[in-house]
Amino acid sequence: MDERTLDLLEQAWDVGLDYSVDFIGAIVIIVVGWMAANWLKRMVRKALDRQKAIDDTLKPFISSLVRYAVLIFVIIAVLAQFGVQTTSIIAVLGAAGLAVGLALQGTLSNIAAGLMILFLRPFKVGDYIDAEGISGTVDMIGLFVTEMRTFDGIYVSVPNAQLWNRTIKNFSRLPTRRLDLVVGVGYGDDLNKAIDVLSDILAKETRVLKDPEAQVLVKELADSSVNLNLRCWTSADDYWALLFDLTRTCKMRLDDEGISIPFPQRDVHVIQEQPAT
Repeated sequence: MDERTLDLLEQAWDVGLDYSVDFIGAIVIIVVGWMAANWLKRMVRKALDRQKAIDDTLKPFISSLVRYAVLIFVIIAVLAQFGVQTTSIIAVLGAAGLAVGLALQGTLSNIAAGLMILFLRPFKVGDYIDAEGISGTVDMIGLFVTEMRTFDGIYVSVPNAQLWNRTIKNFSRLPTRRLDLVVGVGYGDDLNKAIDVLSDILAKETRVLKDPEAQVLVKELADSSVNLNLRCWTSADDYWALLFDLTRTCKMRLDDEGISIPFPQRDVHVIQEQPAT
């Protein structure tokens, strides 16, 4: 092997050794930076949890933002490990940001929607919402998705853009709700007595608010029954329990008073033609 070949091999060894050291250093920076980012996220979240003045909706967002900020510095440190200058890093990040922004327009729309949700606050953590069929209790509002839990215990992850572009009903936002329960009684029953019985049920129910005043209204003359509407206001937390209890109590009290709740029925008149003479 001639001297020139030996020089080339020696130079290649030196270059490979230098780059291997840089590569190992970059791996160490990534591992340590990743662990530090996750650790700092947990520490920030614990610190925020101790602050009662900060809304629960903002706590996961702020902690996640801290983690992403640390990861950005980790990326810059890795690039600097390979000798990339700061100005070059900024230029690369700018070009990469533009390329990523064009490629991930949907993801960026989720981030923008998440920021708008956090800023305008149509709902917060713990609220039960319905966004045109997407319903559940909000567990976490993140940069990209909102995590929800349905009433039957199913985990749902919804992109923020889907929530922001829909009409949102927030069932937990206001402290009280109006409850309407329709009860049908027979046409042959005493209507005034039925109204008195149902009014007495509402008057004795402690979960029914006194203001606005509860009402029993004649809603409609239906095909098989006279429909009465029990209308009252209650706490949003008591709504479903009160609805179920009122339905049961109305059935039992009307039975005790001899007032029927008729099944759907039709009167059939048979007309018999007279035979021709």
